[in-house]
Amino acid sequence: MALYIYSMDEAIDRKYVVTKSMSGQAQAGTLVHIMDCEEKGDGTYNVSYRVTETGQNFNLDCVGLKQFCKWARPDNFIARHYENLEQKDVLRYIRITGRSFVSFYLPIMLVILVIIWVVALLAIPKIVVGVIVGVVLSALDVAGIMFYYKYQQKHATMDIYNKVSSNSWGIVIK
Repeated sequence: MALYIYSMDEAIDRKYVVTKSMSGQAQAGTLVHIMDCEEKGDGTYNVSYRVTETGQNFNLDCVGLKQFCKWARPDNFIARHYENLEQKDVLRYIRITGRSFVSFYLPIMLVILVIIWVVALLAIPKIVVGVIVGVVLSALDVAGIMFYYKYQQKHATMDIYNKVSSNSWGIVIK
């Protein structure tokens, strides 16, 4: 769920949530306001930003747009309601919503499928029974991982909405 921009000029005067901690920079989960960006002759960028909470100014040198987008991402909802959230909440939300099915859940699913098929074919002496058990457990694995993926995304988002809504709207979403 990486959100990319087309040029660094689009990032100027917008708020971003830092998703990756780097030495000498704002910590992950911090809201920053991009103030200026200069392109150097070698294709790198010098990005000037201010930490919204403390007002500290920093400079970041990044190789290109891709590295900048890995460091921070635009999130209008978090930017609007940042004062109602703790850094722990923001980090959890970023970690869970930043996961894609292919990059995070698919490898887990494949490892479980390999284990299921190795156990089903080696531990069960009859091949036909082993294949049936393997197919049933594979279907359960795929369904379970898909359910968990959707559940985790929804749960993280609803936790954020509930925290924000209880502080500013006076209602709790269930």
